[in-house]
Amino acid sequence: MNQPVTNDPDIPGAPGKRRRLLYLVGGGVLALALIGWLVLRPHGAAQAATNQKTATVPPLITVVVPQLGPVSTTVSVTGQISARNDIPIGVEGDEGRIAAVLAESGDRVHKGQVLARLNPITAQTQVDSATASLDELKATAAVAEAEWARTQRARDSFSVEEAERRRTSAVTAEAKVKAAEAQLADAQNRMAHTTVLAPEDGIVLTRTAEVGQIAVPGTTILFRLARNGEIELRGQVAEQEMPLLKVGQVAEVRLDGVPHPFAGKVWQIGAIIDPTTRQGMVRIALPAADQNLRPGAFARADIQSGTTLGAIVPQTAVLSDEQGNYAMIVNAQQKIERRAVTVAGTRSEGLLVSAGLTNTDRVVAIAGAFLRIDEQVVVAPSPGAATAGSAPASHSPSAP
Repeated sequence: MNQPVTNDPDIPGAPGKRRRLLYLVGGGVLALALIGWLVLRPHGAAQAATNQKTATVPPLITVVVPQLGPVSTTVSVTGQISARNDIPIGVEGDEGRIAAVLAESGDRVHKGQVLARLNPITAQTQVDSATASLDELKATAAVAEAEWARTQRARDSFSVEEAERRRTSAVTAEAKVKAAEAQLADAQNRMAHTTVLAPEDGIVLTRTAEVGQIAVPGTTILFRLARNGEIELRGQVAEQEMPLLKVGQVAEVRLDGVPHPFAGKVWQIGAIIDPTTRQGMVRIALPAADQNLRPGAFARADIQSGTTLGAIVPQTAVLSDEQGNYAMIVNAQQKIERRAVTVAGTRSEGLLVSAGLTNTDRVVAIAGAFLRIDEQVVVAPSPGAATAGSAPASHSPSAP
């Protein structure tokens, strides 16, 4: 008979088969580990070499050397062109329907010129009624005055009571005439107010009046007029720059789309600082004759406020934190130093630094915030970087 195969330890030869199987498995695992180590070792060595090389190469940076000297101090202003005196024009009398519009936006008008007319039918009726009433009362007053005059000439012919009655009638009639005259004047005034007139010489800024429209006194604005055509720039100025402004300072105003600047003059400086924006208001008078200066247009202005000793550096060269404004300087050992600076204003070409820099300092132009103090750096050879305020080169420091 065939005997069944069994793993009974009492059967001869079974323990030897298990040992051979374990040896085979263990050897395979060791072989795979060795192969993996041999494959991965070159990549790990190359990565370590790359990291070591990266750690030893200092970042390449661009510097500017500030040129200290007298620099004109300029206050930058942004705002909108507006009419210096914007006069709203509406109806002063009774409400009425507009019958004619005689002025358009952009028209130059003179004081007393007719801008629009309302339908005068109702007002004319009131004038005619008041005129007729006045004529009637004048006739009655004339009769009463004549009777009183006769009474005065022949006092003995009339009793005291009759004389007093006639005197009272004459006085009453005269008073009624005066009241009728006042009513007529009021009706004529209402009639006059059916014609909308220009209160001052100027330029019509807007026209909302339309034929057939009902004009209501106190609520309907028919025209807006710039008195004498005077135009100004109303701009916002930073709080710290407000003390630099004085009435009469010259300003250079620029508008988008207009190639040439406009000469203006500061005529009013705001008395308060907005608690939310921390900015103040400045008003710059502009020439009224130029058609390019239209109210509502956005404009920028530079106001010359004097001169100060300092240097112009790129805006990217000055950093700021809780300790204040500062710049990163490259010292003689090619290491980074932090230097506190004082910013006196902004210019189109950069920032005006009035304290903290010298003519020999090499100021990091770009990405100084990525550098560490005492970090070793390499300065990029850039001939244009030696001029203060010039556009920095395209090099930027590597992140440490």
